[in-house]
Amino acid sequence: MNILILGIFVAAAFLLQALMGYFQIRNFARNYHAVRQEGRVLIGKNPRRFRQGSLMLIGLDHDDRIQEIRVMKGLTVFSRFREVAQFDGELVAEVGADYTALQKLSRTERECFLNAYRNYVNYKTNNLSFEDFDTSRVSMFALPIFNEIGQRIKALPDALAHIFGKNTI
Repeated sequence: MNILILGIFVAAAFLLQALMGYFQIRNFARNYHAVRQEGRVLIGKNPRRFRQGSLMLIGLDHDDRIQEIRVMKGLTVFSRFREVAQFDGELVAEVGADYTALQKLSRTERECFLNAYRNYVNYKTNNLSFEDFDTSRVSMFALPIFNEIGQRIKALPDALAHIFGKNTI
């Protein structure tokens, strides 16, 4: 009986995680499309497993001036994009090379901006590496729910021994 309840709980958690992940991906697509309408988009990322990660969309015009910046940062699927208006109209190369300008951003936002700036420089110098395009390490099974399921499966023998050990005494 307890295993059935545990199974239902795990399945419900998986479905809820998938549903919330879908809404977050839809939010990303909507924001990316809106920024893309204005020109080119730089994407900076700062993924973290157990700490707050961030994702940044930097919209550029044809002169490489920043049109808008949107940032999504957080730990959960409830994170949404918000606008950062600090660098509107400035050249992305000048902001990326200006230490004092970057100090206006939080640490995670700064790391995100620098990741996008590195990709921008690599693109401009025809120095993009395979890793910049490699998505083979991106896997659906890297989602937190699969890590949780894996940990629970590993703990299952001990839990069963504990349950059945109590019931036999």
